[in-house]
Order: sequence, then structure tokens, then C-alpha cells
Amino acid sequence: MLSGLNPLIAAISALLPGMVIGYLIRQVIVSRRTSLAESKAQQLLADSKSKAQDIVLDAKNQAIKLLEDAKKEEKERHQQTAKIENLLTRKEAELDHKSKEIEKERENLKLKLAELQNIKLELEKSKEIQIQELERISQLNRETAKVELISTLEKEYQNDLYEKIKKLEQENKEELEKKAREILTLAIQRYSGSHIADATTTVVSLPSDEVKGKIIGKEGRNIKTIERLTGVDVIIDDTPEALVVSGFDPVRRQVAKLAIDKLIADGRIHPAKIEEMVEKAKEEINARIKEAGEAALFETGIGPIDPKLTYLLGRLAFRTSFGQNVLLHSIEMTHIAGMLAAELGIDVATAKKGALFHDIGKAVDHEVQGTHVEIGRKILQKFGMDQKVIMAMEAHHEEYPYVSLESRIVQAADAISGARPGARKDTVEIYLKRLEELERIAASFDGVEKSYAIQAGRELRIFVTPMAIDDLGAIKLAKDIAKKIEDEMKYPGEIKVNVIRETRAIEYAR
Repeated sequence: MLSGLNPLIAAISALLPGMVIGYLIRQVIVSRRTSLAESKAQQLLADSKSKAQDIVLDAKNQAIKLLEDAKKEEKERHQQTAKIENLLTRKEAELDHKSKEIEKERENLKLKLAELQNIKLELEKSKEIQIQELERISQLNRETAKVELISTLEKEYQNDLYEKIKKLEQENKEELEKKAREILTLAIQRYSGSHIADATTTVVSLPSDEVKGKIIGKEGRNIKTIERLTGVDVIIDDTPEALVVSGFDPVRRQVAKLAIDKLIADGRIHPAKIEEMVEKAKEEINARIKEAGEAALFETGIGPIDPKLTYLLGRLAFRTSFGQNVLLHSIEMTHIAGMLAAELGIDVATAKKGALFHDIGKAVDHEVQGTHVEIGRKILQKFGMDQKVIMAMEAHHEEYPYVSLESRIVQAADAISGARPGARKDTVEIYLKRLEELERIAASFDGVEKSYAIQAGRELRIFVTPMAIDDLGAIKLAKDIAKKIEDEMKYPGEIKVNVIRETRAIEYAR
């Protein structure tokens, strides 16, 4: 056993010195590394201290510089403040001085005002004394002298005053008439409407007189059926190959005429067939009315509106006024109003709508009480028309005041369309009545010797007594007569009132 341990002990004995040597070597290496690390650490610490000192030094230098700059700026501010204080002190002194001067001037003004008041009172007293002395000398009071002075001046300068008034009126009238003629002429030239007015006829042509018997029927049953279904009177007289349809409603007359034409074309005329043809005629007339309304809207360039209002507009195609077709008259007015509005720079759409619907009340004026203007207002209000359009149409017969330029444009377009040659056919009775009324109005004024309505009632020529009416009075008389004509009469276009004052001196040489 001992022999076995010996080699082990020998091996340990051999390794132990090596281990001791290795340990020592390791300790030497560690010691060197530690020394090197310490030296580096000391070097870094020394560098850091050096840098820190440099930073602190820089910071101190910057702080010193900032402090110096702040002191310098504070010094400059102090100097500026001192300057401002000095300036304010001077200004305050100046203001005090000026305030004292102003107060002194105010006191002077008060004294002068008091002096002026005293002088004014003295002047008024002196004036009153002088007036009283003048009244005593002239034996006239103040008011009487004033009236006589004005009368004397009026007589002395009457001719000059008349000439100036006449010159001013002539210049203004010429300028306005020139501009108005240019605008109206342009509008009329641009719209070349027909000069022949269409009239709704109520005469039915017959192929032969034998048809009259068929239309009358046995014991008049056919003609009675026609009258009952259409609401018109059928007049059959000795006129060859013709009969007359009479009724206040133009649409009913057209329905009756169309139904009779259809019955004649069919050849079978009896109550049942009459009812059938009347219904067909009503449908056809309604279609024509609708088409006429739509065509009017398309021609005038006015956008789509309520179909019921379009139908009422179309009914005007079967209505005439003094022989002039109302729908054609309204279309013509619309074009003229649009051109006038464009020339004057106002609302073209409002003017055109006001013109197109100005007579819409005539479509139902035989069915509803009231004037066609009032009926038209209610119709347009019912269909929600713009209030500007209603105000533009309601004044075309002066039943309502002119509240806009568009209303005057509509009235002017109505006068142009109704007054142009060939547009309307006034009856002889209406024509003569208008002339007589013009002469009656002129004769109602004092100083009128005689008056004549000429130019188809477009001019009223008045001769006055020269001793009763002077030149200024003639001007005033013309204005008064024109105003009375405007207030009491209704007429298309305008009427020229021409007052003539003529003085004649006659002597005979013997």
C-alpha cells in the first residue's frame, strides 16, 4: 500500500512548485494591470480637472461680459429716460403756457360776444324805430309794403322769370325727350310685331243654307242642346251660309264654334252626337289653351311656371281688348319691357314677368267680381309669384302707385303696344266720348276761350283770353289741365296739352 502512495506523493511534489510559480506570475500581472489602470485613472482625473477649470474660466469670462453689457444697456436706458423726462417737462410747460393763452382768448371772446349782443340789440332797436318811421311816412304797415314790393318786383321781372322758366323747362324737356325717344325707338325697332290685331271670330261658315235646318233640328231641339251644353246663344238669321255664336265667354264661343264645325263635317246632327262633339271640342280647346300658354312662355323666355297658371295665360289667346288679342298683346309687351329694362339697367326678369302677366285677370274677369288688375293680383299671389312681379304689374292702369322702376316699365310697354298704329280698334262711340271729355276738361278752367281735341285725341289745343291769362299763367294752366286729364281719364300713350295765348293789335288807317 505504501508502495502505491509513493508515486502519487512524488507527482504532487512535482506539481506544487509549478503552481506556486504560476500564482506568483499571476499576481505580478494583476499588479501591473492595476498600476496601469490607476495611472490612467489619475491621468483622466487630471485631464478632467484641467477641462473643468477651463470651463469655469470661460463661464466666468462670459458672466463678466454679460454683466458689463447689462450695465452698459442700463446706462443707455437711464440716459434715454432722462431725455424723455426732460422732453415731457418741456411739453408740460408749453401746454401750461398754451392753456393759459387759450383761457385768455376765451375770456376775450366772451367779452366780444357780450359786446356783439349789445350792438345787435341796439341795431334791432334802431331798425324797429326806422321801420316805424317809414310806416308813418308811407302810411303803410309792414305786411302791406311787403306785398306791394313783391308785386312790383314780380311785374318788373315777370318777363325775365318767364324766359328763365321756359328755358329751363325746354332744356330739361329736350334732354329727357331725346333720351326717352332713343330708348323707346330702339325697343320698338328691335321688336317688329305684327300691325294687324287678331280678333276672335264668332261667325261660323256653313257649306249651304240647308245645314241651318239640321242645326235647328226638330222643334229646335238641336240648337237648344248646343246652347245648353256650351252656354252661348246661336243666332241664325237671313245671312247666307253663316250663323253667329254669341256669348260673353270667348272660350265658350270657341267651343261652340268648333263643335258646330265638327257636326257639319260629320253630317249627323242630333242631341247625342252634339254632346259627343261638344266634349271633343272642349278637350281640343283645353289642349289649345295649354299649348298657347306654353308657347307664350317659350317665346318670351320665361321659365316654367305652375301648369294652372300656364293654362290661365293660354286662355288670354281667346280674349280680345279693343280688337287686340290679349295674349299677343302681353307677349309683345314682354319683349318691349325686357328691352326697355335692359336699356335702363334694371331687373329684366321682373319687368318681363310683370308685362306677361299684367292682364292675367282678364282670363277669369267674367267669372270673378272685381277689376282685372285686382283679380290678377290675387291670382299671382295664389300661385306664389314674387312680390316684385306683382308690384310691377298692378300699376299698369294706375290703380296702385308706382313703387318700382319695373312698374313704370310695364305701364310704358302697355302704352306702346296699345297705342301703335293698327294695334287696336276703338269703337266710334269710345273715340268720340274721349274727344268730348278732353274738351270738357279744358273748358272747365277759367280763362279758356275754346279748345279742340285733334290728332285722334293725342293733342289738346287750348286758346285762352290774353287779358285774363299771362305767360306764367299759361304755363300753370297747361300743367293743371294735364294733371286733371291724368286724374280723370284713362287712355293709351300720352296727350299733348298745348295752351295758346295770342294777343292781336288791330288798327285801321283812314
